[in-house]
Amino acid sequence: MPVQYRDDIPSPESFWTLFESTGWNLEYRLPPADLARAVANSQHVEAAYDGERLVGFGRVVSDGIVHAMIYDLITDPAYQGRGIGTEILKRLVAKCREEGIRDIQLFSAAGKRGFYERRGFRARPDESPGMEYGEKLHPT
Repeated sequence: MPVQYRDDIPSPESFWTLFESTGWNLEYRLPPADLARAVANSQHVEAAYDGERLVGFGRVVSDGIVHAMIYDLITDPAYQGRGIGTEILKRLVAKCREEGIRDIQLFSAAGKRGFYERRGFRARPDESPGMEYGEKLHPT
């Protein structure tokens, strides 16, 4: 069965399982309910399914006019190398372009720069603006 793409929010359980496969939650320490709430607040989502199994996901947070940021582009490790991440990224960028978004950026995992550069993104120069707040909020 070919992978199917949908622009609906996956179930909290299926997204939690996929998100955990990245190892990112070692830093964020998000409970499933908080992660589901974050995804629900997205402007756009793209989800890839093999049958009922969520195997890929990505989302956009945006002001709807000037800025959009792509987050959480994930492909299940067992499905990587099949073009799923590329297709999700292509669909998210297309949605931003359809809205006329002028600035599309993304937040990527370490070591993934080449993947994004091959798909039209470029790293920001060192002298360009862009900072991250240093203190992370973690529930105790």
